[in-house]
Amino acid sequence: MSGSVVIAGLGPGAEALVTPEVQAALDDATDVVGYIPYVARVAERPGLVKHASDNRVELDRARHALELAEAGRRVVVVSSGDPGVFAMASALFEAVEAGPRHWRDLDIRVLPGITAMLAAAARAGAPLGHDFCAINLSDNLKPWELIEKRLRLAVEADFAMAFYNPRSKARPEGFARVLSLLTEACGDARPVIFARAVSTPEEEIRVVPLPECRPEMADMRTMVIVGSSATRIITRDGAPFVYTPRSAG
Repeated sequence: MSGSVVIAGLGPGAEALVTPEVQAALDDATDVVGYIPYVARVAERPGLVKHASDNRVELDRARHALELAEAGRRVVVVSSGDPGVFAMASALFEAVEAGPRHWRDLDIRVLPGITAMLAAAARAGAPLGHDFCAINLSDNLKPWELIEKRLRLAVEADFAMAFYNPRSKARPEGFARVLSLLTEACGDARPVIFARAVSTPEEEIRVVPLPECRPEMADMRTMVIVGSSATRIITRDGAPFVYTPRSAG
């Protein structure tokens, strides 16, 4: 089959953080498939067809991309950040596994991107400098009980934690429950980083002690990073540096 599918990460927002490899794939594409705001980030040009869709149709979107590739099109499926981190790469492979056998013979590649987690960490310093975990706080695809279990285990293991999708308009109460759980389980004033719209003109970075965190400090454009018990703050004129030492003891 002559078509192809590239699953690409557009980075956290700034054009400068789109990798040259991803840009080359976009320049070669006949079709771009993805969630509406991500497709909108791809520049219009003659010969390029955009297929934008809603946020909750990942498998339909993946199947559409595979069907286009089967018809000989050069398709790029776009995600923000990295496509393998709570994004379209796993959805596409789920569609491949469940779909026609010949889809497995398509030319399929995943191109990495800069995740919101790593972009936010870099802005703050190095809060993920030692062992850490990433948790998606959305309960759209998993029950709250599983989120709570993973949070408690992450605190017990003393990981720094990076939270995706902390607080949506549809479920604002979830992040309040997360903060309550963390305040109880951690029992200290470790730093929490609220990094909103990193690398865009709306970027805002706040460093707040855990007991002073409030749910309204986060929305769906915010990456929340909670330090481990070893995470430190270096005060200075302007924003502090936050880092977690590489040694543990």
